[in-house]
Amino acid sequence: MERINSFIKKYITVVSFPQITPVDIIEIIILTFLIYQIMRWIKNTRAWMLLKGILVVAAFYIIAAVFRMNTILFIANKTINVGIIAVIIVFQPEFRTALEQLGRKNIFASFFSNPVSKNQELRFSDYTVNEIVRASFEMGKVKTGALIVIEQDVVLGEYERTGIKLDALVSGQLLINIFEHNTPLHDGAIIIRGDRIVSATCYLPLSDSMRLSKALGTRHRAGVGLSEVADSLVIIVSEETGAVSLAIGGELIRNIDADYLKSKLTYIQKKSIDVKRFRLWKGRARS
Repeated sequence: MERINSFIKKYITVVSFPQITPVDIIEIIILTFLIYQIMRWIKNTRAWMLLKGILVVAAFYIIAAVFRMNTILFIANKTINVGIIAVIIVFQPEFRTALEQLGRKNIFASFFSNPVSKNQELRFSDYTVNEIVRASFEMGKVKTGALIVIEQDVVLGEYERTGIKLDALVSGQLLINIFEHNTPLHDGAIIIRGDRIVSATCYLPLSDSMRLSKALGTRHRAGVGLSEVADSLVIIVSEETGAVSLAIGGELIRNIDADYLKSKLTYIQKKSIDVKRFRLWKGRARS
């Protein structure tokens, strides 16, 4: 026993542990969150390929440093600053998207919002839900292409201004008439805010995602493209097949049925949709 005590006094007491304060814990949590979000963002963009390239270059740099390859080290040290600027320029759209997503998280909203009014207030009525669902699948039966944008928290004024301004109550017949072939308003998308159609023939940004099937046309790429830069829910009716699809958060669910669409519209009536949860819907969608 004495030997154990002497061993503890001699070796264990010499070991000093750093003092951890509440500020240090907060710093660790913040850094962990930021690193996790950055890695998730990198994995879902073209920056993932860039990261793998940077790792290869870093490996060569380490090898050059170990074997004292002075010429390679000199060139690397001179070009690293220029390389950082070049990366920022080349991947400017991805950086912009990442900052937009960070701004949409609204971290402090839950602390300052009024929970009573938030639960009672509906984004749109049950009548609007039923009319959107009915019109979407009636257009699908006759293969009438349609692009319907349901606005949520992010205001789509920039895209609303590209179309023709409307202020009409949502109804199934009106939606069908807007997208009817050879009518003045059938090209482009319509934007629905609350229970009203605010704009038609709107231009939407096209997605350049490599995950989308090459069989998909401009209408689907436009729907996914808008969902990448805003939190809107986009309903797409294919003109070729009549299939109804749903896009949000850069994800596309194809060949959905009326019950599925109604359940998702009902879900966002009372609150903003969580893009993370949306990805779980894909497993339940019909392929």
